[in-house]
Amino acid sequence: MSELDELKDQRIAACRLDPEFALDEFEDAKRFLEDRGLLTMTACCSLPSLFGACHEEPASPGKPGFGQWPKTRWWWGGALEESPEVIATRLHRGKTLYLATQVAKLVDPLCRMEVARAEAAEVGEQAARVMAHLASAGRSTTDDIKLELGLETGAYHRVRRTLESRGAIVSRTISMEEPSSGHRHMSELMRWDQVVDHSSGRPEDALAALLLVLVKAAVLIPEYEARRALTWTIPAEVVERSIDEGHIRRVRKDTLAVAAT
Repeated sequence: MSELDELKDQRIAACRLDPEFALDEFEDAKRFLEDRGLLTMTACCSLPSLFGACHEEPASPGKPGFGQWPKTRWWWGGALEESPEVIATRLHRGKTLYLATQVAKLVDPLCRMEVARAEAAEVGEQAARVMAHLASAGRSTTDDIKLELGLETGAYHRVRRTLESRGAIVSRTISMEEPSSGHRHMSELMRWDQVVDHSSGRPEDALAALLLVLVKAAVLIPEYEARRALTWTIPAEVVERSIDEGHIRRVRKDTLAVAAT
């Protein structure tokens, strides 16, 4: 068996790409995230996926969106989001990306850079207003932010997408008591620096560390995908430096793997 074939087999087992390795219990999902470092929610790329690793029939075959979530394990995404050792982000180009604690610490310098940019209105005046509100009021619901800042629904969603995709803010779903209906679900937003402890790293070093995390998580990953998997495109020179320093390697022209030990 060639080295590439061995790595492919390792990837199938590590990323649970075959039903033989399917997640059975929610605790398995938490261990899966801890092992891989990061997970997408749905299978969409080379990175390991929470729902992809379930290998369960979809809730509504033939229907898009929620209909493609696992029939009985659809709730795992929300439960993982609520786990204290997990940070749910939109750093996968606006898509859900779960980070284990150790990876969140590596991302921290980049997200704090985005916090500063947002505060300085580099991504828009509305974004700066949201950041200022969260700094003074703390965690805030969708309704609170829209009311306090006078944001229409469309404007709110636009600024939220911008800030979440950059890691300046994160969100979670909470249940609110309602006199008429009993309760309803709503998003609660918070600044990144209100959730993750400050690290001592630098943004430029964080990109190299993230590249290694991405390669480790996927076992094998196309180079173009690794560079563009997250909000921040990893420069080609960072890839070359990581190869020169012996952290990762090319196993063929366009595919990366962790350096052999």
